[in-house]
Formats: sequence, C-alpha cells, structure tokens
Amino acid sequence: MPHIKHPYIVDVEASGFGSDSYPIEVGLALESGVRYCALIKPQANWAHWDESAEKVHGISRELLASKGKGVVEVASELNDFLQDGCVFSDAWGVDEPWIIRLFEAAGLNRTFRIYDIQTIMTEEQMDCWHATKDSVIHDLNLARHRASNDARIIQETYNRSW
Repeated sequence: MPHIKHPYIVDVEASGFGSDSYPIEVGLALESGVRYCALIKPQANWAHWDESAEKVHGISRELLASKGKGVVEVASELNDFLQDGCVFSDAWGVDEPWIIRLFEAAGLNRTFRIYDIQTIMTEEQMDCWHATKDSVIHDLNLARHRASNDARIIQETYNRSW
C-alpha cells in the first residue's frame, strides 16, 4: 500500500475492557488537522461499568449523562466526517467492535471502513513505533487521556516514524 501522509485515525474509549463494554467516547484525527471528539450517552441496556477503565480515561458516568450525545447523533457525525472513506486504529481489535456496537444501537449503516494501522506501516515504522510514540507524547504534552488526544498521538507517531 502506498504511503499515506496523514491517515485518518479513530480512537474509542469504553466502559470497560471486556465483551460487555460499550463505547463512551470516540475521537478522530483527520488529514486536514481537524479533530473530532464526542462523549456518548450510554443506552439503557448498556450497563457494564469498570472502575479501572474509568481510572484510565477519567470519564465518569455522571459526565456521560450530562454531556454525552445520543448514539444516532454520534454515528451520524462519524458518517458525515468519514463518508465512504477509511480510518485507521492502533487497537482495531477493540475499536472496531465498539464502533459496530455504536452503529447497531443507532440503527444506522456505517459508511466508512476501519483498518488496523499496521496494514499501512513499514517494518521500520513498527520497529521504532514505541520510542516515537513516547517522544510524541512528551512533545505534545497532552494532559488528558482522551479519544481525540489519543487519535492525534497515533497520527503524529505514524507521521514521525515514516
């Protein structure tokens, strides 16, 4: 696959780490430098909550209840931003199922595809990924572990590792 200069990146924060978890925040880093982030108001049947996950992302149930957007709104916005394109994730194995869960709850068809970022990385990028990511985290000095910040870090790590 040819080099993609600024791949679109998606990152999802969730209520936990297991199969009962659900998306609570989604973030995008787009080619144009545009960032998108949305808290997601949990559905009534989304009950699983892992306090250790909350300690990682710092998003409380109360914050989701007061500031979260509905699943239809978030899914629609993702489709609007990404249209029929593709977006990459550094945690495809969990981000993809959480996005599927979001779109199923919204009752909408997803128009975009999600791929593992490793599908566009060279072996050299993979070899220096962790050191480059540590440098990016240090340089960007982002205080919060949140989806849009993580997407930005992943995008910048990809760009610097090329």
